[in-house]
Amino acid sequence: MPKTSTSSRHRSFCITAAVTALLFCALWAFSDPLPSFSTLLSRPNIKECLQGGRALNMNQEPLHKTFYDDPKIQYTIGKPLIDWDEKRSEWLKHYTTTMFSRNRVLVVTGSQPSPCKNPSGDHLLLRCFKNKVDYSRIHAYDIFYNNALLDPGMRSFWAKIPIIRAAMMAHPEAEWIFWVDSDAIFTDMEFKIPLERYKDHNLVVHGWPNLIYEEKSWVAVNAGVFLIRNCQWSMDFLDVWGKYGLKARTTRNGPDLEINLQGQIVPESDDQSALIYLLLKERRKWGDMIYVENEYSLHGYWLDIVKKLIASKRIEKRVPRLRRRHAEAVRESYEAELERHLAEGGERHDSGWRRPFITHFTGCQPCSGEHNLAYEGILAGWNERALNFADNQVLRSYGFVHPDIANGSYVRPLPFDYPGDEPTDSVDNMEFVFSVISS
Repeated sequence: MPKTSTSSRHRSFCITAAVTALLFCALWAFSDPLPSFSTLLSRPNIKECLQGGRALNMNQEPLHKTFYDDPKIQYTIGKPLIDWDEKRSEWLKHYTTTMFSRNRVLVVTGSQPSPCKNPSGDHLLLRCFKNKVDYSRIHAYDIFYNNALLDPGMRSFWAKIPIIRAAMMAHPEAEWIFWVDSDAIFTDMEFKIPLERYKDHNLVVHGWPNLIYEEKSWVAVNAGVFLIRNCQWSMDFLDVWGKYGLKARTTRNGPDLEINLQGQIVPESDDQSALIYLLLKERRKWGDMIYVENEYSLHGYWLDIVKKLIASKRIEKRVPRLRRRHAEAVRESYEAELERHLAEGGERHDSGWRRPFITHFTGCQPCSGEHNLAYEGILAGWNERALNFADNQVLRSYGFVHPDIANGSYVRPLPFDYPGDEPTDSVDNMEFVFSVISS
């Protein structure tokens, strides 16, 4: 009897447990219309979703010491930083490598700490910054805007040197620092910088080797837009380059630049003349690691650009996929598709079609208003047109357009399947054309 009683109680307990489990599952099904055993039995481990095995806490530094804990390390220019590659590599070891892409880019720009003298200067600087933010967001680049003078002895065009050095130390996760002057704007929002091309170089500047080494021209390169790798070589180069900005400049080429550059219009030693000087006089030391780019407009002189007809061939009109509406986050795939059609059509190197990557309003001085007198009667309104031209490429993802690039305050909705069969004169600006200037 005791055996039978125990067995009976055991069966009753099992039946009760089974009924309870079934009731639990039934109730779960009402709360979760698509239940699964994985959701019933366990919760996913989010950390394991990250390749590398551990999550990155951006709000917490490693518990052990890094270069940030060394009181001897200074952010200021003129204080050499030794073993930066090792220090940066050690810092990166403490974070999941997949969180930081191998070619992570930090866009750096800035302006003066005081308000602009030109009444419209601050508005123009804001729009120029907005343009850089748009490009950075589209390509998943970080961006830093600085309006503090980090070294009182390095003003004007020299102010960028201490900013870049400090940015390298503040962002060891960034492989490239992309400096863009405040008066330079992106006018091809879809263009992707070919970083793989520069895998064996540490500094990328726009220019022409023959103008550097043969003609010794001041416009051989442009120091207002460049890429510089976050590494020891660059730290050393910035220290050497910056020395010319730290010294008093009393003559045309400064006390240490024993060379006259053709076409130089700046009355003192500037960052551009010092860069060319280093390329000429210390080519063996620095030259091999500097890439002089001229296959696309890393720097595009605005006066050359706005005097041309720059238009796309309206490939979108014959390629339905390029007309398809899409999220801004995936527009790089559409740029790749456009590039493929351009290459197949032999139009890639046709200088008459391509939008300039960057348009640089050198000599225009939007903040002070003291532009080069040679631009009188030509400059008016062109920075506004260029900004709206670029903004239309951004607004397209949001379904709007500036019908008139001379009027940035007015937009209208874009037609579906644009440009499709719409008459070509319906949205003149979407031809991506700058009209020819009649001076």
